[in-house]
Amino acid sequence: MPQLAQRVGRAKPSAIMLIAAKAKQLKAAGRDIISFSIGVPNFLPGEHVYAAAREALSHDSGQYGSNRGAEPLLDAFLKHIEALGFTGYGHANLSVGIGAKQVLYNLAEALLDEGDEIAFAAPYWTTYRDIADIVGAQANVLHCGPEQHYKLTPTQLDAALARKPKVFLFNNPSNPTGMVYTREEIAALAEVLAKHPDTWIITDDIYNSMVFDGIGYHNFVFAKPELRERLVFVDSVSKTYGMPGWRVGLLAGPEPVAKAVTTLNSNHITSVPEVITAAAVAAFTGPQDIPQAKCAEFAARRDTVVAALNAIPGVICPRPQGAFYAFPDISVAFGKSHHGTKISSDVEFCAALLEAKGVACVPGSAFGEPHALRISYTCPAAQLAPGLARIAEFFAELT
Repeated sequence: MPQLAQRVGRAKPSAIMLIAAKAKQLKAAGRDIISFSIGVPNFLPGEHVYAAAREALSHDSGQYGSNRGAEPLLDAFLKHIEALGFTGYGHANLSVGIGAKQVLYNLAEALLDEGDEIAFAAPYWTTYRDIADIVGAQANVLHCGPEQHYKLTPTQLDAALARKPKVFLFNNPSNPTGMVYTREEIAALAEVLAKHPDTWIITDDIYNSMVFDGIGYHNFVFAKPELRERLVFVDSVSKTYGMPGWRVGLLAGPEPVAKAVTTLNSNHITSVPEVITAAAVAAFTGPQDIPQAKCAEFAARRDTVVAALNAIPGVICPRPQGAFYAFPDISVAFGKSHHGTKISSDVEFCAALLEAKGVACVPGSAFGEPHALRISYTCPAAQLAPGLARIAEFFAELT
């Protein structure tokens, strides 16, 4: 029998989806399951988004669209990023994808050759490591523990860039930690980036509209405009607008990069479908009341989650200021047992928690931090307090 390509052996199924599948199986079997596992916003977009999709269906052309993205979508995205602070960009600086994940994969294909180095901080979104492995890049993972609030320091970045990686990949606000970099922290990192001109910079900032406590969203380009010639900003409609299933991702960056990704689109996806495009345009240009209300709701949930976790003896949960995740260090449980089940790792902790209490969380090792776990607090409101109480009960029962 012919063999599969070697790169397939480097591809791994999503750890997050595996946990979700297990939780779904238990629920189907009649178990009372509360899931903190999937990073979806769990709200739907406004009616204007659906109205735009219906209108597009009523006069659907049935034709191929643009590899770069339809002009109305590019125009809407330009206005969106201008409001964030990105100015002076045009259509030639933009390209689209089937979700931000596909945009990131195309960027890896466009910027990384086999053996090239890509640097990023841990905890990291699981896909970063997976994409690097698939394209044959070498990952330089920069560990950022809870003692530094899971944030990259200028000293760490300087040491990493001294190795001249081809790409530095940055995530703000962070998945899985929910951490947000302040204006001052971004400026300090931008100073370091300016000293190392041989590295592409990708900022995967799809949670840029979910920032709490008045911190605001900041980007390296705002602090050091000269970085624009090698920085690519990635965004999506998934989290802000409650549209993860619509699969629309976008980038803004140097023209050669946008052109390369557009060329890859011509070979991979051809275009984002016409109806999906119309919905995304409506999301960007229509009323923003739902995203704003959800941001406030998630900030309030954050307070509830962090208070509950930090009330558990030995658990350390730095206070996130964006997205909808908490990332507690639960290593105090290692070496203990729950009703005879020994716990020596984050994976064993999450398995025991799911089996004993019906609470699904993702082990931190999936994100490069084996002392922690990720809680996505977008579950139905009525499940939040009971889920947190079950976690506290689990810890109290450890011996």
